[in-house]
Amino acid sequence: MENPDAIVIGAGPAGLAAAASLQMQELRAVILDETDKVGSAWRRHYDRLHLHTDRSHSGLPGLAMPSAYGRYPSRAQFVEYLELYAARFNLKPVFNAAVGAVRRENTRWRVEAGGQSYAAPVVVVATGWADFPYSPTWPGFEAFRGVVAHSSAYLNPGRYSGKRVLVVGFGNSGGEIALDLAESNIDVTLAVRGPVRILPRELLGLPILTWAIAQRHLPARVADILNAPAIRLAVGSIESLGMKRSAKGPRRMVEEDGRIPLLDVGTVAKIRAGAIKVRGAIDRITPDGVVFSETGPEPFDAIILATGFRPDLRALLPDAASVLDGAGKPLVSGKPTSAPGLFFCGAIASPTGQLREIGIEAERIAKFAKKILADRSLTNKSPNARPALHLER
Repeated sequence: MENPDAIVIGAGPAGLAAAASLQMQELRAVILDETDKVGSAWRRHYDRLHLHTDRSHSGLPGLAMPSAYGRYPSRAQFVEYLELYAARFNLKPVFNAAVGAVRRENTRWRVEAGGQSYAAPVVVVATGWADFPYSPTWPGFEAFRGVVAHSSAYLNPGRYSGKRVLVVGFGNSGGEIALDLAESNIDVTLAVRGPVRILPRELLGLPILTWAIAQRHLPARVADILNAPAIRLAVGSIESLGMKRSAKGPRRMVEEDGRIPLLDVGTVAKIRAGAIKVRGAIDRITPDGVVFSETGPEPFDAIILATGFRPDLRALLPDAASVLDGAGKPLVSGKPTSAPGLFFCGAIASPTGQLREIGIEAERIAKFAKKILADRSLTNKSPNARPALHLER
């Protein structure tokens, strides 16, 4: 595509939603992706994964998910939906086009990818988090003789049959991977370092996301106070299971810390039944296991690091450091940044559902982009305007 109005980096849910929304605003966008298929990160997720948010609140702009998918679509169904979505809007990403850097060039952004050069007044970074797995370390970690893998590489219990497995981290991936292992009768332990928040996936017969959306205009602290009794009744005591409840409610945890509470799909019941053991913080690693700070040493054959992701976009955006925090994470998402024409989509955790937020942000970005292009057009038509710079060769 020559002279696009926008460049979208990433062909996952955020990238496809952004490109489709730009198209709805009659703007032309080129989509660049380093892999060879749409939704590549979702194709790599573990086999048993289902959306933690319900189907009716997880569709992208302009195309609802098929009702045949059920309330919580599977990973495979969601990948199929992304393919349907790309076909519906005739989105044709440029695949195998890894972006090296996005640089400012006068009034446009220049992107080099896959041996080609692209320039446009608008760039939407929709790369997601999956390319930035975080793997902590502990004293003695290098000497561990067992299997070590990040949760992003976990597919199913197959390779862990007969092993004693430690899952480190109690986010949604850690909780569900531990559940997956326990359901296959594998000896599994969860290392839960700090205070946690657990939400039922449904409350009073409604998806928990429905409640979050209905209360989105309330201050986070107020919403957390209102919801606390019902959530405590639904989840039960977690202190008796060896875990500490976070002083912050789930809304505050997401908005202030960017941490997503565990949406329980059966993990807590397995912990209560003794099929999943819970331990605290790790002090050090031994060749044959782990020494916990409070309970001492235990043997393990494998460690799965469900320790999340830490996106760092500083190398991608060398000319736009002001849009990132000190660790390279975007300061805003779905809104104009301090760099004109540069946007992020789906880059910050949302308490009302990440896929829902991606759709909202994509449509908002497209409207901002439309205005940017309109303003440029008016400027170039002004009799007092300087001649437009032709950057394309």
